[in-house]
Amino acid sequence: MKNTLLKDIGLAFFRIAISAMMLTHGLPKFQKLISGDFKFADPFGIGETPSLFLAVIGEFICPILIIIGFKSRLAAIPVAITMAVAAFITHGADDFGTKEKALFYLVAFVTVSLLGPGKFGVNKK
Repeated sequence: MKNTLLKDIGLAFFRIAISAMMLTHGLPKFQKLISGDFKFADPFGIGETPSLFLAVIGEFICPILIIIGFKSRLAAIPVAITMAVAAFITHGADDFGTKEKALFYLVAFVTVSLLGPGKFGVNKK
């Protein structure tokens, strides 16, 4: 019983901490979007506006869902995809040090997707 409680506290701390850190990257993009400034990287050729919108979903909307523990496993997938794009496409030709932050977030959000939010979330798994 005690180990289960510690595991759930650990999962809550982990998902809340990494999502809060991700929000520091997503908030400026969200503010850019709502201000009408749609200039953004377009790695897939779908246009700057759709690319910015997808980045806002991955770096702002989904981390908020993960913080509250709502559909955390599902919400972690767009964040992981966004970080994979950042690491392997946007920074694909860069050195490891430049990609490292995106790779760290990729690993962290894949972990959230696999383990879920624990019992301290809106959905409780």
